[in-house]
Amino acid sequence: MKKTILVVSAVGMMVFASCGGGKKADKAAEEQKEAPVETKAEVVDPKLVAEGPYEKLIAATAESPAYVLIDKPQVNLEDFPKDKDGYYVIFDGKTFNGWRGYNKDSVPGRWIIEDGALKFNGAGFGEAQEADGGDIIFTHKFKNFELAFDWKVAKGSNSGVFFHAQEIKGEPIYISSPEYQILDNVNHEDAKQGKDGNRQSASLYDMIPAKPQNSKPFGEWNTGSITVSKGSVFHKQNGQTVVEYHLWTPKWNELIKNSKFAPGGDFPLAFKLLTNLGGDNREGYIGFQDHNDDVWFKNIRVRIIE
Repeated sequence: MKKTILVVSAVGMMVFASCGGGKKADKAAEEQKEAPVETKAEVVDPKLVAEGPYEKLIAATAESPAYVLIDKPQVNLEDFPKDKDGYYVIFDGKTFNGWRGYNKDSVPGRWIIEDGALKFNGAGFGEAQEADGGDIIFTHKFKNFELAFDWKVAKGSNSGVFFHAQEIKGEPIYISSPEYQILDNVNHEDAKQGKDGNRQSASLYDMIPAKPQNSKPFGEWNTGSITVSKGSVFHKQNGQTVVEYHLWTPKWNELIKNSKFAPGGDFPLAFKLLTNLGGDNREGYIGFQDHNDDVWFKNIRVRIIE
């Protein structure tokens, strides 16, 4: 494998200092000039190293480009109330307490609170992520948990729920996180794409189809949940377990290789991040997707699994 040397300079230039001089120094300099170069240096923009107090540089490898992992402060989960079933209520239906935009410092303007629900106001075209839009995350990293939520979509709408997401500077949330698909299966074209219905609602997007497919029509509320316990993951939709898979296994890696996130594809970082889902600590953020369509979420609760 070809070695790559990562060179980071605080001022974008290299400064050489020497002690002494004379013929010995001249001779050493001449020998250095004539020495063969066996490796190529790859220079990373020094601005990436210290652009903010919470960011750290992740070294580049020969297999994937360099990226910056953002590590901002998290909220204290104990500051959020628990319901009678022992779930933390992470959305109170009135405020955005604990939430912000992915790669942002606040909640984007197109996310609003409507009748006790978290709503994205879509324009109904394109892949979204406009200046006043974008995905949102709850700012606490979860490891083993059950996330419960209710969701509904407008006619032809598309969205998603993410977990174990890492915040990568300048990248979308879906390259580092599996997606529980949210979709109007009847009226959105994505329902016909992929394989065997693996882009329909509650599916592990583009990997495993939700079966049975029991979603309700657009405009009606569905219940959903994602359970993550020591690498085993279960998707529920309207009370039924419809997807099961196991993280950090050869089969998990194979699922990614056969999806749109395969190595060498349109998302060069995705395979590396998804196979090492959650990073070294095996944890990450919960998030909701802006796909430029109207979507609502409510009764958002999390139970911690020890």
